[in-house]
This record gives sequence, structure tokens and C-alpha cells, in this order.
Amino acid sequence: MENSSSSTASQMVPSERPPSGSHDGHGVDQPAPHIADLIAQIRESTDKLASDNTSRGDLKILSRALRELRYAFKVFTPYRGSRKVTVFGSARTPPSDPAYTQAVQFGHLMADRGWLVVTGAASGIMEAGHMGAGRDHSMGLNIMLPFEQSANPVIAGDHKLVHMKYFFTRKLMFVKECHAVCLLPGGFGTLDEGLEVLTLLQTGKRDMVPVVFLDAPGGDYWSSFDRFIRDELLGDGMISAEDLSLYKRTDDVHEAVDEILGFFRVYHSMRYVRDRLVLRLFESPSEELLEAINGRFGGILEKGRFELRDALSAEKDEPDLAELPRLVFRFNRRDHGPLRQLIDCLNRGSM
Repeated sequence: MENSSSSTASQMVPSERPPSGSHDGHGVDQPAPHIADLIAQIRESTDKLASDNTSRGDLKILSRALRELRYAFKVFTPYRGSRKVTVFGSARTPPSDPAYTQAVQFGHLMADRGWLVVTGAASGIMEAGHMGAGRDHSMGLNIMLPFEQSANPVIAGDHKLVHMKYFFTRKLMFVKECHAVCLLPGGFGTLDEGLEVLTLLQTGKRDMVPVVFLDAPGGDYWSSFDRFIRDELLGDGMISAEDLSLYKRTDDVHEAVDEILGFFRVYHSMRYVRDRLVLRLFESPSEELLEAINGRFGGILEKGRFELRDALSAEKDEPDLAELPRLVFRFNRRDHGPLRQLIDCLNRGSM
């Protein structure tokens, strides 16, 4: 069952509006001052491509990738203030499969709580997620393949659908724009996407988000995957035991939804300010919990302690979050499994 804090979380993600620029007197838009340097860097890199004698083939890749990302950013920008869950799974799953039904129910439950459901926009699990969410709560990132992967009828023709040529630009958007990830059974692509998300979380290349591996009721697809991770990766010391906290496996769709919503019960978002990690929260932990956190999680600190703070001066560009309390600390940027466990403790309000 949804709790009030989770419901509030879906409404309190900061909006990222397109920066307003100015005109140069000739009707040409000029970039806003705070992004002008970045636009200049892009232009400088473009100029260097000519002096580097870059091949036409390489230039075509860069040109297409930049155009794809520019358009995808344009499509997603108006929805940056809405929570989004990315759903991965096989395009070959038929409607008669229990996993298809599971994806429909998951999409419906998430949309019912105000979330947008982002999928690859094709058939199978992707279609099922959109079918459950409905067109208004669906966004799509379709991949153009030689054998033509068309968009499913729920999202086809919608302004929230983007067609992309490259898998790497598509995966960037899947992960960059989401606040949670749910994976149902799938093939090479699904495994690739799931492992990439886990890699980004483990290495800190992506802010922490909940990841759920959702089986069909009674299914063993992800339990086999989990067993491989524990027996081979953990067993041979290739990951740490804390890394298992980066994902949850279940065959219960309500448990999957609760895992995602519960992640935002107290935790709101995170941001680095120089050498400090700032966790923005909906409510402050008790003094007892703060002391317990300092005792249990001291090993992930470079130095100092966990401290409760107001918004830092560097966060003034996010005025919508100014009133939220902060947990501020000097994170070692290495132990991301324990960092997830810390967020779980904050959400529970206990160790």
C-alpha cells in the first residue's frame, strides 16, 4: 500500500526547465550566461574535429549521436518534474505469458501513483508496461533496427516517443532520466541493460536508484540470475556482499512497487558539493538514528562524521529543495553498496 511520503515524493522532484536565453539584436538566440561556457566548449570541440582530420565515418557517428541526444533531451525536459520508472524486458514475450500480465499490472500500479513508465516502446514486456500505464503515463525510446522494430500501439505517434539509431544513446536516456528500474525476463538486451545499471550504481556513475528484478509469479528467471551472482561473482570475490543491496529480486508485483515507493519515503535525492555528498531528505533522522549511523557507517567516510545541515550555499540553484533537511558527509566514493544500505536505514527510520 502506498504511504503518504511516497506519494509526496512523486510530486517533489525538481523541475529542470530549459534555460532562457537572449537575442543578439538580429533575432538569433544566445545561450543563457550559466550555460554559455558549455556551448562554447561544444563548439570548440567541433572546430577541433576539422583540424584533427577526423574521418567522415567518425563524424557521422558524432553528428547522429548529438542530434539524437539533443532531441531526446527536448522531449524529456518537460517531464523532469515527474518520477519515472524504466521497464526492461523481452520484446518476444506474448500476451499469454504470465510475465506479460505481471508487466501490465506493474505499469498500472506505478501510473496509478503518478509515475511515468519508460520502455523501449516495442512489443512484449515493453508493450505490456505501457498497456498497464496507459498512453498518458507512458514514454518510449524505440531503437531503429534493420528489421524494423516498430512502436507498440499504446505509444505509437505520441509526442513522448523518441526513435533512436544507437543503443548507447538510448541506454544513456533510459538510465539518466529514470528514478527507478524494473526488469522482467528478457534476452541479451535485457541482461545488458540490467548489468549496466548495476555497474553504474556500483561505481557511482549514477545517483542511487532502486532496481527491482521482477519474475512472473512463481517464476525462476531472476532467481537463477541471482544465484549466479551469489555463487560466482560473490563467491569468487568479484563483488562485495554489500553490492547485493543494490537490487531486489521478487515475483510479487506489489512488493516490487513497494520497494520503489519506499526508496523515496524519506530519501529525496543526492548531490555532490565538492568533497561532500549531500542527501536531501523529506524528514530528519532522530538523534538516536544519527548516532547509530555514525557508528555503523563510519567506514564509508573519508573523514569527519555524518551531520544534519540545511541547504548548502552551492545548492542555491535548486530553490525548490531549499527547505529539505540534509545529511552531509565526506563519502569515500567507493562503497556504494553500504551507501544504499544507509539510504534504506533513513527510509526505515531505524537500523
